[in-house]
Amino acid sequence: MKVGLLYSRIRRDEKLLLAELRDRDHEVVKIDVRKQQFDLHEAPESFDGLDVVLDRCMATSRSLYATQFCEAYGIPVVNAAETADICADKAKTSLALADAGVPTPDTKVAFTTDAAIAAIEEFGYPCVLKPVVGSWGRLMAKVESRSAAEAILEHKSTLGHYEHSVFYVQEFVGKPDRDLRVLATDGEPVAAMARSSDHWLTNAAKGADTEEFDLDDEVCELVQRASDAVGGGLLGVDLMETEDGGYTVHEVNHTVEFKSLNDATAVDVPATVVDWLESVVEPGLETAEVTA
Repeated sequence: MKVGLLYSRIRRDEKLLLAELRDRDHEVVKIDVRKQQFDLHEAPESFDGLDVVLDRCMATSRSLYATQFCEAYGIPVVNAAETADICADKAKTSLALADAGVPTPDTKVAFTTDAAIAAIEEFGYPCVLKPVVGSWGRLMAKVESRSAAEAILEHKSTLGHYEHSVFYVQEFVGKPDRDLRVLATDGEPVAAMARSSDHWLTNAAKGADTEEFDLDDEVCELVQRASDAVGGGLLGVDLMETEDGGYTVHEVNHTVEFKSLNDATAVDVPATVVDWLESVVEPGLETAEVTA
């Protein structure tokens, strides 16, 4: 199997995947998207002969466009461009989850500060204001008063980029001091961890403590449904426990980081991911060889 790995920086996550692929004698081509030019009709030379492309771009814009070009060239890509498009935008993710009947926090989207204030007041305080595009818990705010809401909205409206004028307002979920991250391949859970913090944000990137989480049937079902809702692939599904003893899915990540998960669990995450990749790519290669 000849694997292309799209990247702009090789982090520990990519090193783990590269080591596993090479240990199994797969040929790997590292493709730095910062140095590529994507033609409308002909793939760059570095894409020649690739059986699959793994999108590990850190920048959302690069991920979205690079995956579309891969598909235009007829090269399978993980994750698919449509999945990346949905997961990269929190509003699109919320719509996809709600349409599939997956429990997800109540959310409103507004396009002016006045409409956003009205949405916030309808939720009451506290509520949460998030950027529609972003990761690692950046630019998220727990809004606890009208004066705070007005200040945050004014700040966002002056940032300039149109995405900051899309106000994504969400109910505050009274979860315990943790949330859950499940890595899944086409909806099948690989491993899960709980991320705990005294802060209301419990992202591992924010320094949360992590420990292995024992999956129950309800979480497994929700992960499968959430994966199906966004198109499947290699995904990180984030859930919160609710006060009534259930769960709600608040995010699905398409270029999921897993180094913290690999450390927190007994599962060899990169090995399991490559097992899955082989299972979805290599049967197609064998069929092509027989047909040829």
